This record gives sequence, structure tokens and C-alpha cells, in this order.
Amino acid sequence: MGAITLFTMALTLAGPAHAQSVESFYRGRTVTIVVGYSVGGGYDAHARVLARHLGKHIPGNPSVVVQNMPGAGSLRAANYLYNAAPKDGATLGVFARGMAMEPLIGTSGTNFDARKFAWIGSGTNEVSVCATWHASKVKTWSDALAVPFTVAGEGSGSDPDIFSVMLRNVLGAKMRLVSGYPGGADMTLAIERGEVDGRCGWTWSSVKLQRPDWVADRKLNVLIQLATQPSPELPGVPFIFDLTTTERQRRIVELVLSRQEMGRPLVAPPGTAQDRKEALRRAFDATMADPDFIAEATARSLEVNPVKGADLDKLLERLYSTPSAIVAETKAIIAEGAK
Repeated sequence: MGAITLFTMALTLAGPAHAQSVESFYRGRTVTIVVGYSVGGGYDAHARVLARHLGKHIPGNPSVVVQNMPGAGSLRAANYLYNAAPKDGATLGVFARGMAMEPLIGTSGTNFDARKFAWIGSGTNEVSVCATWHASKVKTWSDALAVPFTVAGEGSGSDPDIFSVMLRNVLGAKMRLVSGYPGGADMTLAIERGEVDGRCGWTWSSVKLQRPDWVADRKLNVLIQLATQPSPELPGVPFIFDLTTTERQRRIVELVLSRQEMGRPLVAPPGTAQDRKEALRRAFDATMADPDFIAEATARSLEVNPVKGADLDKLLERLYSTPSAIVAETKAIIAEGAK
């Protein structure tokens, strides 16, 4: 009886002690969010607003800072988080929503298994667009199918590159991809300078954030919506699934665009302790519902349409279960366009 009592007491004490260890770890510590893009773009803006509010919801209330690590459309940051970053829960990351699909359908040299990241959550389920500068000869989707034009890209695996290649090789858009820009702000500047006609895989929330005057003054031609669901803010802009004419096209587009559901992903390295991962997930969910966070995000024209970390796990399992023939064809199309 005495042994049973002691065992029961030990179990009772284990839960609080375990929870306390998470709080003790984070108390007085600095959590770093590594952003795979340069300062000024949509991913960077979202990460910085998140950083200002996340810490108060993490046990121990650590400070949270942002560190930019641009390169190869955020592939550099993804490889760092998977292979080199400390796996203690104090280093988190933000990279391209499509990076999770790169090992499956991409053309770059990935050194990670996307399903093994500790997915904390996503800030939004995004709608992206393909848009050109108002002075471009390409002003509509019909023009894009008939008139050659150039679009900016960041690197293999990034949305601007993947989406552009898909539109060209699956739907026949006459675009030429100019890749290698370090981030969204750089691509926006390239459009304004006339280096390129436009950009595809550009989230509508980022357009509104980075260049609200372009939206108000109609300085952009929005050619097409790239998402799993159309935006009510873009009436009259063609929705990509309405333009697919075969089952093959629909399946390929669906595989590529499912990444939109992880619009602004926050991840921790694989091997992060389960209790810390769960604490971070709860903190992320609480931040997404925090009135102060929502108010600042709204003021910055950042969408708040969160997706839970557990739902991202399910999404990845579904995407990685896509029939091999569709995966192979999608990968071949992307690889052909990346040459």
C-alpha cells in the first residue's frame, strides 16, 4: 500500500513539474525567429508583428526577436532550421509556404523532410495573384496567353518561381522567369523600375501591405487568382480552377496550390521536445486570438486567418499521399520550367 501511495504521489507531481520545466526553460531567454527573406517583405512583416506578441503567451514570457536569413527563396533558412539550428525550442523559423512541398515536387537541393519539422501554426490561408505593372502590355489573363512578358522570382522552391512555371507549362502563359531576387521588397522594386513586367505567387495581403497606393491608384493589373478558394476582394479576376480544362491540369494545380493553406508558417526544428512544441502551439493559437495582435496586424494590412499546427501535419500527410504519377508529372513540369 505504501509503495502504491508513493507511486501515485509521484505521478501527481510529475505533471506540474514537467510543465514547470517548460516555463523555467523560457524564463529570461530570447527566442529567435529566423525569417528566410530580406527585410520589408510580407513574410518579414508578419514575423515581426508576431514576435511582438508571441512571448507573452509562451510560459516564462521570453523575449522574441527576428533574424533575417535570405537566400534561395528561403531554402537557406529551411536547411538551417532542419540541420543546424538548436533543437531546444528557442529557435523558430518562417520560410516559404511552398518549401514544405519542395522535397516532393521541387528541383532544388533540399536537405530536409518537411513532415519532420515541428509545425507550430500558420498565420493565414492565403490567396496569391499574378500581377503586372500598369504600363505593361499584358493587362489581362488573355494577354498573358498571347503576349510574352517577364516576371520576378526568388529561387527554386519559392512561390514566385513555382507558380510562374506552373502557369507557363500547364496553362500556357507566355512568361519568362527572371529569378534570384532576395525577397518580396526587391521584386516589388524591380517591377517599379521596369526590370520585369510583374510577379506571380504574390499574396494579395502582401500587395496591400507593401503598396497600398498601387492598389488604390490601380497601378497593377491583377491577371489571375492563385488559391484553393477565390477572394471576395477580387471580383472579376479569373480564378485558376475555373481556367483548368482537364482533370490532369486540375490535379497538378491542386497539388501546387495546396501550399496556400500554410500561408505564413511558423516552425521549430525537428527533434524539438514534445512539451515545448505543444507549449509553442498553444502560444501561437493564443497570439492569433490576442486582440492586441489582431489590431496591429489589421493596421498593417496583414491577414489573420490562422491554421493550427496539427492541421498542418494533416495537410502534409495528405499532400505527400498524392498519387505518384501526378507527383512525377508535376515535378517534371517544374523542372522543365526551371532550366
